[in-house]
Amino acid sequence: MTTPPIRTIAELELALSEPRGATARALAACPGDLLILGAGGKMGPTLARMAARAVAHAGGPRPRRVIAVSRFSSSEAERSLNEVGVETIRCDLLDRTAVSRLPDAPNIVFMAGQKFGTTDAPERTWQMNVVVPEICTERFAGARFVAFSTGNVYPLTPATSLGSRETDATGPIGEYAASCLGRERVFEGAASRGARVAIVRLNYAIDLRYGVLADLATRIQNGAPISLAMGHVNVIWQGDANRAALELLTHAASPARIVNVTGLERLSVRWLATELGARLGRAPVFDGTEAADALLSNASLMKSLVGAPEVTITTMLDWTAEWTRIGGARLAKPTHFDVRDGKF
Repeated sequence: MTTPPIRTIAELELALSEPRGATARALAACPGDLLILGAGGKMGPTLARMAARAVAHAGGPRPRRVIAVSRFSSSEAERSLNEVGVETIRCDLLDRTAVSRLPDAPNIVFMAGQKFGTTDAPERTWQMNVVVPEICTERFAGARFVAFSTGNVYPLTPATSLGSRETDATGPIGEYAASCLGRERVFEGAASRGARVAIVRLNYAIDLRYGVLADLATRIQNGAPISLAMGHVNVIWQGDANRAALELLTHAASPARIVNVTGLERLSVRWLATELGARLGRAPVFDGTEAADALLSNASLMKSLVGAPEVTITTMLDWTAEWTRIGGARLAKPTHFDVRDGKF
């Protein structure tokens, strides 16, 4: 059965924030308010919406607050969250005094961080990716955390493999990846002091406005060459990544539990571009050849804990092509998935 296309921002926001029964059950099993730190990025608003919808579905003896914390440069972003029952607080997470004033909450989703701009301002990246987690874990000592990290903490693995497992050695390439491993170490330290922590190593979330597929579709539409330097990737629908993160609250532990969150398939960039090109009626232009290794993660543990992603790669390709065809909005935030030297 063909999945209906997504053609409007409203439809997209609903699709990205649709909880499942397991999401509502997971939040019901973690009583108390939910605080989402760094909620103003690409994923934060839809995760906050999903949490509010799941809380409403689960019900309970008293109202539970879902509170999104960010600098919120956009008043419109705040307003749209408020309309669906998410409280918002403007806060600079580098400001210890401001963080100390945030409301108490036993459940925390930590999403703050910086990737792009690392090459030009590495000190800012280390502040956001290491200092901010330290400030926040000190403020919410003993809380239950789901902390977002990245598959970039792994080294490149053979392109014929299923990717790195959580028990494999890390090998960050570049300052961004190194700072993300530093963030993980901060959360592991918090877990050793009484917090319960699940660390989400994510790559790559797909939203029709950004992501690997949006990058490929834009290049195909513009006739721009597609680099095959990073010839294989994992992707996951952002809604599935949001659900996995919220459901992993019930798996937060001490010592910290690390979980790769991504699609179960190893996908060829050449194949993805060819499939998108067929849907768009334009042949992709390729640059170079596939390397023998790539940044890949094995998501078997995620599947065992919270189940497999529900949105298939075929559906993501169909949705991305249609969104591109109708001129759907883009966030102008390329993933740079083809970067091999860790410089962002």
